[in-house]
Amino acid sequence: MESCGGVWKFEVTDGDFRTTSQEEIRFSHFVKLYNCAPAETLTEESQSGCVLPTSLEASGLKKSSWGFLVTGVVGGTLVAVYAVATPFIAPALRKICLPFVPATTKQIENVVKMLRSGRGPLVDIGSGDGRIVIAAAKEGFTAVGYELNPWLVWYSRYRAWREGVQHLAKFYISDLWKVTFSQYSNVVIFGVPQMMPQLEKKLELELQDDARVIACRFPFPHWTPDQVAGEGIDTVWAYDMSTFRGSGKRP
Repeated sequence: MESCGGVWKFEVTDGDFRTTSQEEIRFSHFVKLYNCAPAETLTEESQSGCVLPTSLEASGLKKSSWGFLVTGVVGGTLVAVYAVATPFIAPALRKICLPFVPATTKQIENVVKMLRSGRGPLVDIGSGDGRIVIAAAKEGFTAVGYELNPWLVWYSRYRAWREGVQHLAKFYISDLWKVTFSQYSNVVIFGVPQMMPQLEKKLELELQDDARVIACRFPFPHWTPDQVAGEGIDTVWAYDMSTFRGSGKRP
């Protein structure tokens, strides 16, 4: 017997009447309802125990994104620091270390005093941030600076442009030992004691008789200066090649 819409049905098995119990009726009704449930409902019920909450997935993705971002920022910062610092540290690893030490205002004034007004091109060996070259250009010299540090060369070019002397002041990335100075009438050098003897020989071979060499901070070991200006670290020494070669003047 089944109950469907209030109507009882009786089943006959082998000629006997069999009455369906109340429990069987409830179970049969439950099965029918379950079998007739929408597919979407069954799918949600069957998967509800296996799907992670959406909030946890979003949290994991955010943490992963932040991790990649932090790694990228740190890596980029290290690369930038290396690129900027290397040109300043590298000179210390060379056989002869020529570090960048900016010229003082008094040093620049003393150099300008020693220059022959408006006569011949000038070169600054190891021009740093371009102070000497720019000062000479303002006095009307055609001035060139050679410097190994590319950052300082680019900064020097910017300063020359800002001062309005970019047509007279030029800067190049180059090793001083690979440059020939025979075309210059005025040579300025901020050297160190270790390099002065070797540079002295190089300039003696390359410069013309009318050239003047101006040494800052440290004098040449064998040449006798024609003029000296300033005191202490601001001292500059001027050497005329004509005088030197004409008299063989040495200490």
